[in-house]
Amino acid sequence: MQMPKYYDDAWVVPTNESVQVDVCVYGGNAAGVTAAVSATEEGKSCLLLHPGRFLGGMTSGGLSYTDTGNPAAIGGASRRFYESVGRRYAEGVRWTFEPHVASEVLHHLLADSKVRVRTGEFIHDATVTGRNVDEIRMLSGLRVRATVFIDTSYEGDLMARCHVPYVVGREAGAEFGEQYAGVQMHPSHQFDVDVSPYAREHTPASGLLPFVKPAHVSSPDELCIRAGDTSVQAYNFRVCMTKDARIRRDFPKPPRYDRAPYVLAARWLAGTSGDVFRKFDHITEVKTDTNNHGAVSTDHIGGSHAWPEADYRTRELIFQDHLRYQQGLHWFMANDPEVPDSIRTEYAQWGLAADEFTQTDNWPHQLYIREARRMRSDVVVTEHDCMGRNACEDPIGLAAYQMDSHNCNRLSFGDVVRNEGDVQVKLPAPYGISYRAIVPPSGYAENLFVPVCLSSSHIAYGSVRMEPVFMVLAESAAVAACQCVDTRTPVQGVIYETLRRRLVERNQVLHTEVRNTEDINP
Repeated sequence: MQMPKYYDDAWVVPTNESVQVDVCVYGGNAAGVTAAVSATEEGKSCLLLHPGRFLGGMTSGGLSYTDTGNPAAIGGASRRFYESVGRRYAEGVRWTFEPHVASEVLHHLLADSKVRVRTGEFIHDATVTGRNVDEIRMLSGLRVRATVFIDTSYEGDLMARCHVPYVVGREAGAEFGEQYAGVQMHPSHQFDVDVSPYAREHTPASGLLPFVKPAHVSSPDELCIRAGDTSVQAYNFRVCMTKDARIRRDFPKPPRYDRAPYVLAARWLAGTSGDVFRKFDHITEVKTDTNNHGAVSTDHIGGSHAWPEADYRTRELIFQDHLRYQQGLHWFMANDPEVPDSIRTEYAQWGLAADEFTQTDNWPHQLYIREARRMRSDVVVTEHDCMGRNACEDPIGLAAYQMDSHNCNRLSFGDVVRNEGDVQVKLPAPYGISYRAIVPPSGYAENLFVPVCLSSSHIAYGSVRMEPVFMVLAESAAVAACQCVDTRTPVQGVIYETLRRRLVERNQVLHTEVRNTEDINP
């Protein structure tokens, strides 16, 4: 059994092989599987390349309490996946499930459609002639030529190597006239009591605790709200936990455990009545998908900013930093004497589910990359689309979840610490995502689709970035890609009405009159 990793040189097996296909999909998460299966169903040859060992991304990697916003907005192959999951539990459509079940369903989908899959394939570079992506080359030496490429990676690594414009970070409010753009300070997941950020309380000379940055202003009221920056929202692991003694395993203490990152937690817990167990969301009677909740929790705030542009080895270092932080947090909560007795006693009853993630020491193989690069195309999905102010003329799918950004930074204002970046804004109804948001802008990469790192503002991406929506967009991208193969049309020149008819035939939901009620997983 190995500890989870993002990258290992041993996974890259040298080859001088060349492959030619109609459609090449890069990124073996649930969106990538959906795209590859859909392209094959449409009668095209397809190769799925995955930069890693385990397929499924977050859907098989711990995000088992599905973020839907409005299930009526989810159709096509995405809904069929959740129906297949439901059959494993003798139910209809099911939005909560065990990670191993999601993995089995995705592997069966690939096997049934006979998609060719290669794991351990990390993109190295791309050959682009004029506006056409001719070939991509992997670290292994594998060369792939395709009529159309689809980048379903969470980071947009293929997109970036094809020289397509993109952004990282948060736009200023003025760029798109968004109320929730840029720097934000809200009461959710916030310190509800004053906590000193210094290594020795109230002693600036002792220095700031880990992962706390100076705000350079004296109070939160002076913060420049809606200012843009290069921050991305925090990442974490969605851990499967249990109290069931038959499968429960104690939280492991990291080999290089350092208590310093959790001093803030001890100080906060001493003065708060907040419910640290709020997001221990049950996926079965005995298992959870445990998410971030509160001022100090599983989100490694400030630890993710370098990830989008980092090389693979640097990402592995960031991955391990997140692993140490979160494993240390769980051990701290269950064992540290400064954690209030009532919380520590309850936390110690929990542990890892020993029958999940059996190849990676019962820990998720996938870090939750909540956002990374975002393409900048001719159409940008913004807050105005989310709130229903803009009418989408060419929808290829719907999104419905709230605008949801986790905290981006932890700031000190003198002797007070606050989290910054969390936004949670309910939406009135599902909204359409434009076809033009998943294709590069005019003049770029005429045979590339980008349905995951699509063209969106930071705050709108906080709504779009849900696994069912990624699957929806990936299916639509695959169907459009197949039409491009048939007609030799640039992706920017697809006739929308022809695409729309085929998507409707595949039961994709492009319009709904159903209003949003409550989000499942705020």
